[in-house]
Amino acid sequence: MKDDFATSIGIGIYSINTGDWRVQRPVKEDNKCNRCGICFLYCPVFSIQKKEKEYVIDLSYCKGCGICAKECPKSAISMMPEGGK
Repeated sequence: MKDDFATSIGIGIYSINTGDWRVQRPVKEDNKCNRCGICFLYCPVFSIQKKEKEYVIDLSYCKGCGICAKECPKSAISMMPEGGK
């Protein structure tokens, strides 16, 4: 099984791209982020990952729930309408 939404990650195991379902997306302002990792801890779908010294949001899995933006102590993450800038 291989299509735009599912990628095989093992025998009979697939990673499903569910990020296309959201109506808003998080946008991180790197200059405000203090790299505390609270967004990473609170993300219910693990779409925020630590890459070297920063946290990166993988929009392929993000549901747009806004928990990361709500919990960020520095207001470094804001929610934008999908398709907006």
